[in-house]
Amino acid sequence: MPNELFSRRELLLRGGGGFGAVALSGMFARDKALAGNATPAGRAHFAPRAKNVIFLFMEGGPSHIDLFDPKPLLNKLAGQRLPKSFKRPITAMGEAESPLLASPRKWKRWGQSGIWVSDWLPHIGGCVDDLAVIHSCWTNGINHSGGVCQMNTGQPLAGRPSLGSWVNYGLGTANENLPAFVVMTDTKSTPVNGPRNWSTGFMPAAYQGIRLSPGKEPFLHLNLPKSVTPQMHRRKLELLRRLNEQHQATRKHQSELEARIRSYELAYRMQSTAPEAVDLGRETEATKQLYGFGNKDTEPFGRCCLLARRMVERGVRFVQIYHGAGSKWDSHSKMEANHGRQCRQSDLPTAGLLKDLKARGLLEDTLVIWGGEFGRTPMSEKGDGRDHNPTGFTMWMAGAGVKGGQVIGATDELGLWATQDRLHVNDLHATILHLLGLRDSELVYRYNGRPELPTISGGEAYTKITTG
Repeated sequence: MPNELFSRRELLLRGGGGFGAVALSGMFARDKALAGNATPAGRAHFAPRAKNVIFLFMEGGPSHIDLFDPKPLLNKLAGQRLPKSFKRPITAMGEAESPLLASPRKWKRWGQSGIWVSDWLPHIGGCVDDLAVIHSCWTNGINHSGGVCQMNTGQPLAGRPSLGSWVNYGLGTANENLPAFVVMTDTKSTPVNGPRNWSTGFMPAAYQGIRLSPGKEPFLHLNLPKSVTPQMHRRKLELLRRLNEQHQATRKHQSELEARIRSYELAYRMQSTAPEAVDLGRETEATKQLYGFGNKDTEPFGRCCLLARRMVERGVRFVQIYHGAGSKWDSHSKMEANHGRQCRQSDLPTAGLLKDLKARGLLEDTLVIWGGEFGRTPMSEKGDGRDHNPTGFTMWMAGAGVKGGQVIGATDELGLWATQDRLHVNDLHATILHLLGLRDSELVYRYNGRPELPTISGGEAYTKITTG
């Protein structure tokens, strides 16, 4: 009845009964949005090999010719100019007339597969039989901003959804109490381009990545102050939701507000789930040692890698970790000191992640990707460094049906150009989506009347990467 009066207790009880419906309506709205534009949430186009992705992003451009792709001719011709036979029309990668710079690395064939890895990465070398090492990657991004943008979104110019957002959009989440797409950095530094790397571009903001903070409190402000009870907090969120929805009623086109409303609901649900998910105190000392805890060089990235394992273990769909955020892999000078430091920080934790995933049976359906925005040139810069090389570089993948112990593609004898089985960034993205059971040509979002694809004009999945 209109004039029916409720006691304060009854009002709170009836209001509380509707809180679950708030989250549920958000889920229904998400599924409705998906049904109108792409695959319904949680439904792949075909049987997937991978359920989750962990992308280890080495920001700044790791040198493939000093890590995975040895070039004896480079050392033989060191100090000389780039031979004419290797030159092509190019304006993007430093001075072609700079002398070639030798690689002082010691190389070894690792594992039963005998894949070459340098002495900078001995721990990853011990895992090569699980890796598919791709020597023939190439990109259009010639500087860090464009390169990082393209490796995340498919093109060098900002404005498109990130790969993690496309995966979130196409498959949805496997755990409604945790974000579907998580981003981490090993330090407080922000990657080049910042949040644009994990944004949704023209898609609804609800599909964007959620950045976790480095250190011992990944989800900031998750725990309530002692003076605030859960009931008080819930009532505050309910009032905030009503005010936001009133504001949004006349601003339907602003997806950021809808994403903010849903983020409050997710945050509320996370208060019971997230503390356990990020509680590394539950891990054994042996596991922590595997990731490099207790060592100032390896613990920051090791903490991120261990959190990534815990996230995918709990259904988080896409985890991206930036090592060297702020282009710390960039080595225009002092190559030995720079790359030596980055490798010391990342080598052991990366291998620890692979070993831990494998021991727990998680590597069978978790795709692990390693790489940066581009490689580095065989020509020297500033005497002891290397410039950016977008025309040929190395990345690797492991797990989720990827055939380990194989080398894909090749660069020329100096490591400047990808020459065999060349895989553009769009092809790499198509391959990742393929392993997740998604056809990039069918993962469509309509924007301004146009059907938009994650690989823009179409990438080609390299299906030979799988075990069959």
